[in-house]
Amino acid sequence: MKHIILGNGPAGVVAAETLRRAAPNDDILLVGNEPEPPYSRMAIPYLLEGDIDEAGTYLRKSADHFASLRIRQKCGRAVALNADKRTVLFDDGHFEDYDKLLIATGSHPVRPPIPGIDLDQVQTCWTLADARAIARLAKPGARVLQLGAGFIGCIIMESLIKRGVQLTVVEMGDRLVPRMMTPEAGGMIKRWVEKQGVRVVTRAGVDRIEAGADCPLSVTLSTGDRLDCDLLIVAAGVAPNVAFLEGTAVHVAKGVLVDDCMQTSVPGVYAAGDVAEAPDLFTGRHLVAAIQPNAADQARVAALNMAGQAARMKGVLAINVLDSMGMISSSFGEWQGVAGGDGVEQADEVMGRYISLQFSGDVLVGATAVGLTEHVGALRGLIQGKTKLGAWKATLLATPTRFAEAYIACQRPNS
Repeated sequence: MKHIILGNGPAGVVAAETLRRAAPNDDILLVGNEPEPPYSRMAIPYLLEGDIDEAGTYLRKSADHFASLRIRQKCGRAVALNADKRTVLFDDGHFEDYDKLLIATGSHPVRPPIPGIDLDQVQTCWTLADARAIARLAKPGARVLQLGAGFIGCIIMESLIKRGVQLTVVEMGDRLVPRMMTPEAGGMIKRWVEKQGVRVVTRAGVDRIEAGADCPLSVTLSTGDRLDCDLLIVAAGVAPNVAFLEGTAVHVAKGVLVDDCMQTSVPGVYAAGDVAEAPDLFTGRHLVAAIQPNAADQARVAALNMAGQAARMKGVLAINVLDSMGMISSSFGEWQGVAGGDGVEQADEVMGRYISLQFSGDVLVGATAVGLTEHVGALRGLIQGKTKLGAWKATLLATPTRFAEAYIACQRPNS
């Protein structure tokens, strides 16, 4: 049997390795569309800081790793899928046939339709090629403007500051990481990074980018302000790579819709990682959970099903863990709360601590934490296990920082 895996990021690599263990004699083709070996995008900030070299981003350190597993590799980009004939057309005009297909094509940076967005000094921060361009332009003293303070934007701020640049961050929302943090938590992160030397402008966007008279770029904000800069980094979010599926029977919403086996609407075609839109743990509604642990879990389930072994995902749990210049924050599950539910919020900005817990009945369904790194995995455990808290709910409403005690107690019989 022949398997094609489109995408050689974390999901593709885990799927290929899982398939090899589950199907020792099958043909496996792993396809990536960048010239470098499979690597982790999440390691790019460490590359920009100079903590690692490019090889340090590679997902597998041995040059013969995939060859030793008899996993064939191809560099190419899928441009069309014929699900009836079970073939994939690549950008070089080459066709590959398959018996089972995994779509793990990940996502790409969104470039808003802003005049001047294609100027040379405007960069995204998503690929190794992007990192090289940023390193070339982000010299000590350079004026850098970053558009967007979501997940990607916040994890690259520290690397830019360590390069000695003057950094200004512009964010449309009223706080940092508005799609993963409560207003209070996002506000705390904003004030923290400002103390580290980052200028933050919220409730603003970029209207126009022009070549400057005395500088590489002149940027006009939606507020009317004009900023001169040497580099503009666009960190305005990402979108799943699904264009090659247009006109096929594979159902696509925001991402590729899959069931709990990670199979798409077309038998024999699976999806995993940032491109997959899978059922949520609590609501059953489909969502894209673009985090590496989720990609690995989905990849294992998909690969086992491709090999003929029954496996299912229990549901996607939204998880975000973020290091914003030394301030660690996290959010899990339905962190914004649910209809009919209740919650508690506690903040101590002087100590850099914050916690929000959201309940449905006596089950913890969501949480947000800032500055609480010890035992924070207990929050995930309580939420993912749909643990009935009983009397512990009242304890947590009064003292939400006792979540680790609640987790341990609720694992015991008759607790």
